[in-house]
Amino acid sequence: MFARNRLAAAMVAGISALAFGPAAVADHATDPHTRNMHALGHSSHPATFFGEPDGVRHISSDIAFWGRLAFNGNYDGFRIIDISDPEAPVELLHQRCNGDQGDIFVWDDVLIRSWNSKKTTDRTCDGQTVPAGWEGVHVFDISNLSDPELVASVSLPCGSHTVTGAREGDRLIVYSNNSSSVGCAGLPGNPRAQDDPIGDFIDVIEVPLANPATSSLLRREPLAGPLTDVRTGCHDAGLILGEVNLMSCASADATNIFSVGAPRGGSLADPEFLYTIVEPGVGQAGTNGRWHSASFTWDGEVIVLGWEPGGGASPECQTGDPDVDKSLFFYDAETGTKLGQWVLPRGQDGAEENCTIHNYNIVPTRDGRYVAVGGHYQAGTWVTEFTDPANPVTVGWSDPPAITPPDLGGAWSSYYYNNFIYESSITEGLNVYRLSGNALAGALRLRHLNPQTQEFSLH
Repeated sequence: MFARNRLAAAMVAGISALAFGPAAVADHATDPHTRNMHALGHSSHPATFFGEPDGVRHISSDIAFWGRLAFNGNYDGFRIIDISDPEAPVELLHQRCNGDQGDIFVWDDVLIRSWNSKKTTDRTCDGQTVPAGWEGVHVFDISNLSDPELVASVSLPCGSHTVTGAREGDRLIVYSNNSSSVGCAGLPGNPRAQDDPIGDFIDVIEVPLANPATSSLLRREPLAGPLTDVRTGCHDAGLILGEVNLMSCASADATNIFSVGAPRGGSLADPEFLYTIVEPGVGQAGTNGRWHSASFTWDGEVIVLGWEPGGGASPECQTGDPDVDKSLFFYDAETGTKLGQWVLPRGQDGAEENCTIHNYNIVPTRDGRYVAVGGHYQAGTWVTEFTDPANPVTVGWSDPPAITPPDLGGAWSSYYYNNFIYESSITEGLNVYRLSGNALAGALRLRHLNPQTQEFSLH
C-alpha cells in the first residue's frame, strides 16, 4: 500500500510537470446549491451519451476508493484519480476496456469490472480481444498503477451490470448482478426456455487473492420472485458484515434479503435467503422500472432502498410525478416492515432532465445518526438525515441546471468518503464537495470504500 502511494505521488509529480495550463475549473461550482454545500475540485472527463454511439461512448459511471485513490468507472474502462488534495484531484490513468456500464469493485491490487452486454463485433479490453457475444466480468491486477493488467475474464451468460464483494480469507467473494435476461436463454449455463423468468439469480464469483488469474464462477444463488412479470435478477446488492452479516439484493419487484453469516446463518459464498421486500408501485409490471439500489445503516437496523423508474433515461422527478417515483425507502432490517420514505423535494421540471434516486451510501457516523449521500442524475447530489426514518430531513444539495443541448447526464453516483462527497458526473467527470455544518461531524475515516460494501458494523 505504501509503495502504491509513493508511485501515485511520483505519477502526480510527473503529470504536474507536464501541465502548462491552469487546473481544471470545477464546473459544479456554479450549480444551484444550498449554502452548506461547497464545490471543491474537479477531475474533468467530458463525454456524451446521445452524441456518441455504443463502442465510442465513455461516460462516467460508478466509483470505488482505496486509500487516496478514486477509481471512476466509465463505458470505456476506468480512470484512476489521485484525491490526496480534494481541491485538485489528478487523473493518473484512463485504462481502456470497451464494454459499457463499467461498474467496479476494488480490493488492494485487484479491480473487478462489469461487462454489461453482448456486442455484435469484437471489442478490446487492455488491448486483448473480447469476442463478439461475450459478457461477464474482467479481473485486473492494478499493482502497477501506470499499467493495470487484465488477468482474467469470467464469462457469464446473462452478463454483469454491477458487482459487490468482500474478502473472505484468502479470496474475494464477488456478487455479479445481471442487467437483464434478454438474449441469455438457451445458452450454456442457462439452458431454460425463453418464456421462463430467466436471469433470476446472483452469480457468485471467487477471486483467489494469491492468483486472481484463476478467478471463476463459484455458484449461482437463486432469487425469490419476480412476483409480477418482470424478467430480471438483481440490479445491485448492498452488503454489511461485522455483527450484522446481511445482504440486500435490489431485485425486480421483490428485494431479496439474505444472511451471510452469524447470527442467522449462511456465508458470503453461500447466502441464506430470509425474506423479500415489496413496495406498492415499485418494480411491478407496468411501472417501467425495478428495485435498483440497496444499503444499510451502519448498525444494520435499517435497509435503505431505491428504484429506477424510466431506467434512468426519463424525467421521473418532476413536480407533478408521484412521490413513489422519486423516493428513498426505509425498512426494518429484521422484519422488512416499512419505517419511512424520503421524497425529493425539488422538482426537476425540464422535459429532458433524466432523474431517479440512483446511487448512494450511508455515512459511518460515530453517534449513530443516519445520514445518506446520494447522486440522482440531473437532480444532482443530495444529503438526507433519516435518524427518525418516519421523518427524514434534507440537509443539503447541489442541483445542476438541465443539460443543453439535451443529453443523459447528471450524478450517476455520489458518495461520502473521509470528510468529502465525491460525485461521478456522467458527462463531466469527478466532482468533489464538502458539506459544512454538523450533519457529517465526527464521521469515521475509512482506509478504503466500495460503497455497496460495509465491511463492519457500528453499535
